[in-house]
Amino acid sequence: MRCALLGLLLIACSARSFAAPTARTITFAAADGVTVTADVYAPHPATAPLIVLFHQAGYSRGEYREIAPRLNQLGFNCLAVDQRSGKAVNGVVNATAAVARKLGKPTSYLEAIADMRAAIAMARKDLVRGRLVLWGSSYSSSLVLVLAGDPAIAADAVLAFSPGEYFDDLGKPAGWVASAAQQLRIPTFITSARDEVSSWKAIAQGVDPARLTTFVPTTEGHHGARALWASQPDNEACWKAVSAFLGKLR
Repeated sequence: MRCALLGLLLIACSARSFAAPTARTITFAAADGVTVTADVYAPHPATAPLIVLFHQAGYSRGEYREIAPRLNQLGFNCLAVDQRSGKAVNGVVNATAAVARKLGKPTSYLEAIADMRAAIAMARKDLVRGRLVLWGSSYSSSLVLVLAGDPAIAADAVLAFSPGEYFDDLGKPAGWVASAAQQLRIPTFITSARDEVSSWKAIAQGVDPARLTTFVPTTEGHHGARALWASQPDNEACWKAVSAFLGKLR
């Protein structure tokens, strides 16, 4: 009986520690020399699929402090990345943005592509031997749709939370993201708040319907990946849709 109780206790402790794994913070260099900071949530072997998580405007890798552990529970390792276009959220200051500013580097949405490419390359080299999934929030959700269509990236799936054509004033032509999305040949998930659907309708129309999954909440919903935060009363509906999509990738 004592051994059985001890076994149950060990299982319970293991479950609690698995539910909230400790992130390991790492750094690596972008092509222009900016040091990129990211958090690794990797309780699984490198053969497990890995999701590279990119944050929304004004945020940091802290956007994923509670999301990444839940993705771990679904069987995925995660890499939450600070892009140079951002500030802070959930008590986590964007370290990549601080370095870029110190070096006098521009920090527009498009400049963040350098950090995203560096993170994807590093993940391929050092963190994952299985499937690689790209995940973006707001401006970065548009950029992951662009990057995922690049054969050199070799992504296995992509999730975009509130994408849109956010780059007209940065020199990109109208429909830039929609045009890039036509190159996607991988499973693609798109969602947003209800009132944002018109922002990505044209983008979604370019994706092969056989590979496209969309989720529009019955409630108002929320902008970006914060739709999954526990503080959002309707988060479970979004989690259900995300879990169903990811379940097909394992």
